[in-house]
Amino acid sequence: MAGPKTFKAIADPTRREILALLRHGERTAGELAERFDMTKPSMSHHFAVLKGAGLIFSRREGQQIWYSLNTTVVQDLLAWSMDLLGKSPRNGSKKR
Repeated sequence: MAGPKTFKAIADPTRREILALLRHGERTAGELAERFDMTKPSMSHHFAVLKGAGLIFSRREGQQIWYSLNTTVVQDLLAWSMDLLGKSPRNGSKKR
């Protein structure tokens, strides 16, 4: 279920853009950082918030850190959002 950490994470447009980039597959921290005009510590903070919310995974391979979406949490968030809007995530129909 989506909690306060999840909402804090997706409240920021930079973090939403990171999530959008990760929809297309795993990326390195450097690949992601190239898309933004900010310092490495700022990017690290965004990654930490997303990881803390359980929205992304990370793995180290040598000097590289790879990030990927935690699709389970993203799917849960989407289902919760659809329920909030009164639509069933299973069939897209309105609740009556």
